[in-house]
Amino acid sequence: MRLQHTGLVVADLDRSRRFYAEALGLEEVPRPSNFTFAGAWFRFGEDEIHLLAEADTTGLAGVPDPGSSAAFGLSGHLAFEVQDLDAACARLEENGVPLIGGPMPRGDGVTQVFFRDPDGYVLEFFQWTNEDQSGAPERAPVRE
Repeated sequence: MRLQHTGLVVADLDRSRRFYAEALGLEEVPRPSNFTFAGAWFRFGEDEIHLLAEADTTGLAGVPDPGSSAAFGLSGHLAFEVQDLDAACARLEENGVPLIGGPMPRGDGVTQVFFRDPDGYVLEFFQWTNEDQSGAPERAPVRE
């Protein structure tokens, strides 16, 4: 019916909890009371991100560095639609989170930026605009 949540393994739960609450402004929501493993759940609209402490999982935190392709969204990433991209970028800057790509037109009326969370996951903020983006630069594969 829909994608309801994404689970991310994180190395330092407190650091990631601060990032998702403060830098992204997501609402932390309660987890089921029978969960005895460390984690934190955040809501964005109707969707959720579930942070799972690396120490309590069999997985490793983060992802391999996708290199410069991440700056163009040509890597695994999570995208968040925002109403005000400038305000969202200002919040990132206030929290010391650098952009790795953008702002850039996608070519279909969307402007997007890319950045990383503390574990290296690539994240995107995007905003629908009423701008004609027919002149958007070509996006091509990134080969390193």
